[in-house]
Amino acid sequence: MLNKQQIRHCLDTFEEMFPEAECELTHSNPFELLVAVVLSAQATDALVNKVTPQLFEKYKKPEDYIAVPLEELQNDIKRIGLYRNKAKNIKKLSETLVEKFNGEVPPTKKELESLAGVGRKTANVVASVAFDEPAIAVDTHVERVSKRLAFCRWKDSVLEVEKTLMRKIPVEEWSVTHHRMIFFGRYHCKAQRPNCEECPLLFLCREGQKRMKKKEKSQ
Repeated sequence: MLNKQQIRHCLDTFEEMFPEAECELTHSNPFELLVAVVLSAQATDALVNKVTPQLFEKYKKPEDYIAVPLEELQNDIKRIGLYRNKAKNIKKLSETLVEKFNGEVPPTKKELESLAGVGRKTANVVASVAFDEPAIAVDTHVERVSKRLAFCRWKDSVLEVEKTLMRKIPVEEWSVTHHRMIFFGRYHCKAQRPNCEECPLLFLCREGQKRMKKKEKSQ
C-alpha cells in the first residue's frame, strides 16, 4: 500500500498528465447527464455520445420518456448494450422524477439512488458533475488504477475501494481526482497493453514492474 507521500505524488502526476480531465459524456443539463450515465453502464462513453445527440433532440424532459412506448425507446437506444433494461429504467426513473421531484433531478446521492437504474457509482457521478458535490465514482478505470498502484488492496470490493480513496484523498480533490484517474486508466494505464514503458509512476507500481520484467524475459 502506498504511503501518504507516495499518494500525493500520484495525485500530482495525474494532474500533470491530465489537467483538463472532465466528464466526457455529452450533456447540457442534469437530466441529460443522468440519462447518459445510466446508458453508460457496461458501455463506453464514446458509444453513448454517438446515441445521445438524437436521443436528447427527441426527448427534452422526463415527461417525454414517459409518453413514448417502451418499444420505441428501446429502438432509439438499441446500439447500446442492455438497451431493453436501460429503456425500462429510464422510463421508470422519469416517472419517479415527475411524481416525487417535480420533474427535476434531485441533488443528493441518497435521492439519486432512489431512482431506477441508479446505483452508487451513477449517483456519485451525477452529484459530482451536475451539483458539485464532492464524490469519487469508482468505475472500472478507477478501480483498476487504484489496485495497480496499491492505493488499496487487490481483494477490495468497489465500495471498499471508494471508501479507501475517500480516506486517502483530500475531500476537495475527490471529484477532480475521479476524472483524472479515469483518464489515466482510459488512455494510459489501460486494461490491456498499459503503457508501462513510458509511465512516470512505474517506480511505484509493482504491477507495472512485474509486466516489464516479464516482457524483458520474453525478448
